[in-house]
Parts: sequence; structure tokens; C-alpha cells
Amino acid sequence: MKLKVLPPTLRKNNRYLTLDIKSVSQLTKDELVNIIWDNCVRFQGECNTSNFNLWVMKFYEIGKTDDFIHYKSIVRCQRDFTEDVRSALALVNKYNSKNISITTIGLSGTIKSSEKFI
Repeated sequence: MKLKVLPPTLRKNNRYLTLDIKSVSQLTKDELVNIIWDNCVRFQGECNTSNFNLWVMKFYEIGKTDDFIHYKSIVRCQRDFTEDVRSALALVNKYNSKNISITTIGLSGTIKSSEKFI
């Protein structure tokens, strides 16, 4: 039996956040996922975070300087909770006792249009 595909009117509306990440230490995509989930749960609670529909779509290493390593990433979240996700990510400042900074540099409705911020 073939699975039915949800019509567009019943699907969740997603938004894509483009993140600018600066870290003192090397990061992987899995560590970024842990950072995002841990801080969203810490600042918004488990019930609220479960509605966010968070997913790291893409993760890029941009370059290194003497002070930090520069990354950019595209994160998917549900349309109604973009401000909650942005506020939780703005409060991140430490990971494994190392300094880290996450800022949102773009918000869009598709992955293709969010890549122009990178």
C-alpha cells in the first residue's frame, strides 16, 4: 500500500535561519545540533522546544583567524517559533568551557534563498 502524501495545506510551514557561528574550538555538525537543542530546551523548556521542528540542514566552515573559527549554518524551524529559536540561540556563549557566539544573519522561506546569506 502506497503512503499518502500530505497536501500543502496540511503541512507544517517552515522557515530557514542562516546562522553565523564563531567558536574558539573546532565544531562538527553533531556538536552544533547538541548546542542548539540544549540551549533551546534550557531557555524555552521541553514542551515549547518540541514544537520548534528544529533541523540543521547545512553546515559550512568558512575560515580560521587567530582568535576564532568561523562557521555558517542553515537551520530549519517552524514558522510560528522563529523568534523563540532566535532568542535561545542569541543566549549561547559557552560550549565545553569554550567561548562561542551564534547570531542569526538571515531568515527565509526556502533553503535556496537562505543560501544567499552565506
